[in-house]
Amino acid sequence: MPEFFEFPTDIAGQNAYAYFYPPCNPHYQANQEEKPPLLLESHGGPTDEAHGILNFNIQYWTSRGWAFVDVNYRGSTGYGREYRQQLLGSWGVVDVNDCCHCAKFLVDHGKVDGERVCISGCSAGGYTTLASLAFRDTFKAGASLFGIADLNSLRADMHKFECHYISNLAGDEATLFERSPINFVDKFSCPIILFQGLDDKVVHPEQARKIYQALNRKGLPVALVEYEGEPHGFRKAENIKFTLEQQMVFFARTVGHFVVADEITPIKIENFD
Repeated sequence: MPEFFEFPTDIAGQNAYAYFYPPCNPHYQANQEEKPPLLLESHGGPTDEAHGILNFNIQYWTSRGWAFVDVNYRGSTGYGREYRQQLLGSWGVVDVNDCCHCAKFLVDHGKVDGERVCISGCSAGGYTTLASLAFRDTFKAGASLFGIADLNSLRADMHKFECHYISNLAGDEATLFERSPINFVDKFSCPIILFQGLDDKVVHPEQARKIYQALNRKGLPVALVEYEGEPHGFRKAENIKFTLEQQMVFFARTVGHFVVADEITPIKIENFD
């Protein structure tokens, strides 16, 4: 069951919100002297909202000994207009700061192991994930699922309905460049696994490939999974299942320091295997 909580942000007097799911499995008991690894989820949108409802993707992690936190950073829907509008002009800053502060809050309060803190996100959540990994040093590993790495490219290819959405959230062309992880691949410093649909018209596959190639050259553990026929958001059950399992194995091998109980054949991790 989720534990709803609020945590302080980088601005005094402004809090953000999240749902924390502690590890839970009725058939197993963890070592009381060992704090669990944490997976932080950054929701998409970016002006979407994480809900404290039954989600079997989350239960997959908690039933296997992971703590999971679903963050509603400033700018999320569901907490009033003033809260939502705090992301205007600040996408790539406010969301990143809040995710990092949330993880730090849980570490400082003894809920999770600070050496095994990971982050994952899809689409705009993948952008927050990549930006957190490029511009901060809070997380030890990350997973980007069709994550946005180039904001200028996103704005250029955006459909008519949301054609001004990106500019309102992040700013002008120069600001979009400065906040795009794809332009600062040299700043990545930890293991990353990327999942990308080859029919994605929102985030072009070349973005994931550029990050993969840069990390490979840098000697960091990295893996890239590309799916034929998948658009922006995976549709096929076998690909959704494979993505979930490979995230688990990737994190377990690179930072978790444990063997996954499920029988999963891991993909090759460059600069690791």
